[in-house]
Amino acid sequence: MLNNPNGQPLNNNTLRQILDSHDDGYVLPREFYASDEIYGHDIKSYWNQNWIWVGHVCQLPEKGDFFLFNYGTESIIVARDREGGIGAFINVCRHRGSRVCVEKSGNKKVFSCPYHAWTYELNGSLRAAREMGEGFDRKDFGLLKAHVFVFQGMIFVCTAEAPPNIQSVTSQIESTIAPYRLDRLKIAHEASYPVPANWKLAIENYMECYHCAPAHLEYSKSHSLKDPASMREGLMEDMHSALEKAGVSTASFAVNGAVGPPVGIDLYLETYPLFPGYQTGSKNGEPLAPLLGDLKSFAGAARDLQIGIINNWLIYCDHVVGYRFVPTATQETDIQIVWYVRDDAGEGKDYQKDDLTWLWHVTSLDDERIIRVNQEGVNSYHYKPGPLSDMEWGIRAFYSGYLNQMKQICE
Repeated sequence: MLNNPNGQPLNNNTLRQILDSHDDGYVLPREFYASDEIYGHDIKSYWNQNWIWVGHVCQLPEKGDFFLFNYGTESIIVARDREGGIGAFINVCRHRGSRVCVEKSGNKKVFSCPYHAWTYELNGSLRAAREMGEGFDRKDFGLLKAHVFVFQGMIFVCTAEAPPNIQSVTSQIESTIAPYRLDRLKIAHEASYPVPANWKLAIENYMECYHCAPAHLEYSKSHSLKDPASMREGLMEDMHSALEKAGVSTASFAVNGAVGPPVGIDLYLETYPLFPGYQTGSKNGEPLAPLLGDLKSFAGAARDLQIGIINNWLIYCDHVVGYRFVPTATQETDIQIVWYVRDDAGEGKDYQKDDLTWLWHVTSLDDERIIRVNQEGVNSYHYKPGPLSDMEWGIRAFYSGYLNQMKQICE
């Protein structure tokens, strides 16, 4: 049974009615942003069934290195084992369910549950469990494993029994992205921007630039995406020529994976020009860090990359900005941003952290504000879903996959 915002139970028939009440081309009904039970199904049936970008190989340079990735009710241990492989495990002890690992990151020889000291190897197998009696077989009680996929240094995890075929998607963009050498990055800075709103409102905000011109004044000075008319033909031609000189493909990809066995994966790679005078996403247009990977020059371009709706990156010629919108409660979301630079770049010498992070720090503060007031309005009992703009086509793509998975709950 599902609980709606009034505390009344929702059965699957009622959920189906809510799903059916959504009009194509309109925003979702109120319950999808306010119901605790729908939020629970979001975690179980959407986040747990899709690939999630959790980190980068630079976070696990040595055997025994690990970090946690938490979302909703879930916690994942990502670790490099004694053989050098990367594994992911549900952070739940197989004895009585305690969290096994409580530190956010570090290096360990084994994982030991703080409750009763059940001890697990770095590959998740159970090493020791005291006083369990005859007939107990340690091989049956290792940590539950999650699927792991590494694409050009980015680590993805999926807890589904049969995960979507992510390799069939990433193979389409591998050669286009290769010159940036995303596998040879390091983290320059990480930041979190908690917002009291449902995660879907945060995702929707990222999926459109209809709001960019009125809400992001700093961003709009340099990024032409804020206004389709501003991406005039000459500006696009100059950008494509500069990309070719930089040694990278100008190819774009847009694949709607809303329907697929068992869950489709959306893929999006698009490039748009920065305004004249801007080589990268900086305050003054000047470079912020050394050129990435095998690039030969700056191109005055920004590349949006999305592998699955919930995994997003903005790639410039000299740095990469990764975006996650991580649900922590029905109306609590952690906007997580990671700034990457080339792995041999030195802070204070090759880049200044404050300059590097300026644009997407001020932009994220704007986002926190507009998403927060969006949730406040949606909570009103007078709220009615409105029509989407032509510039909000990305939200339609999100709805297509999300609603498809929600409908599977009712079957």
